[in-house]
Amino acid sequence: MNFIQQAYKGKNEWYHWLFATLLVFFGWQILGVLPLIMAVAIKSKSASEFTAFAQENFMTAGLDKNLLLFLMLFMFFIGFIFLGIAIKYIHNRSITSLITSRDKIDWKRFFYGFFVWGILAVVMTYISILLAPENFTWNFNAVPFFILVAISVVFIPFQTSFEELLFRGYFMQGIGILVKNRWVPLLVTSLVFGILHGTNPEVAKLGQSIMIFYIGTGLFFGIVTLMDEGTEIALGLHAINNITAAFFVTTDWTVFQTDALYIDTSEPSVTWEMFLPVFILYPLMLFLFSKKYGWTNWKEKLTGNIIKPSKV
Repeated sequence: MNFIQQAYKGKNEWYHWLFATLLVFFGWQILGVLPLIMAVAIKSKSASEFTAFAQENFMTAGLDKNLLLFLMLFMFFIGFIFLGIAIKYIHNRSITSLITSRDKIDWKRFFYGFFVWGILAVVMTYISILLAPENFTWNFNAVPFFILVAISVVFIPFQTSFEELLFRGYFMQGIGILVKNRWVPLLVTSLVFGILHGTNPEVAKLGQSIMIFYIGTGLFFGIVTLMDEGTEIALGLHAINNITAAFFVTTDWTVFQTDALYIDTSEPSVTWEMFLPVFILYPLMLFLFSKKYGWTNWKEKLTGNIIKPSKV
């Protein structure tokens, strides 16, 4: 059975998908966000001030940066837990079937994607610093930095895994067995993934053109998942991408405002670096993965039909 067909291993009436989605949303967007709301409410002097903080994604509330990061990631951690509960107890299938079509999770694939993209991300970051050193300020402060590293390494993988398993896992499989093909779930999940990131402060600063990066990234992760018949590589890529983003370079206008090693003080603008991953690096990574894992039959795997197996 291929990756999308894994959904057939569980219960798939419309109400299973509805109840599961509502449960995940409740855990992620309501229960998970309560600690952040409570922390900001304590800092707020009035309801109007709390509202103003909320409009700025709570980044201007004056919370400690590491505390704010932890509280932001906590909501994804709760979402991750509730997604697992929904798969196991509503759809009545294994968590493994949400992650991969293989009999067990291939952690070698995860760590290959993790380290390849990690090395590339670090190299690209330092090239940017060398090319324009005047735009970066050294910001190392041992105690908050190592707390940041600990939070990033422990909790960011929950955030990225939740996003991957929700979009490239749950919705990819659900839409796939609904429309009986691969290309619709690939495009839909990529677009929705990008649109949901449209609430990030980067979009307000850089404009709608940055959506090309978010949608392109979703498409890249989706292609990797369908070609490899599992999310392991995408999970590794997404995790290390956000980890390095958290503790290498920060700004005062991105979604991760942290005690990182460097502060980017340049005026925010759309540059070629924004689109380098989508049009250059992602295709090269797809080529690398295809050679390492022997990917073939691209047209069928990305656009082919989904047939319910006779035996599940």
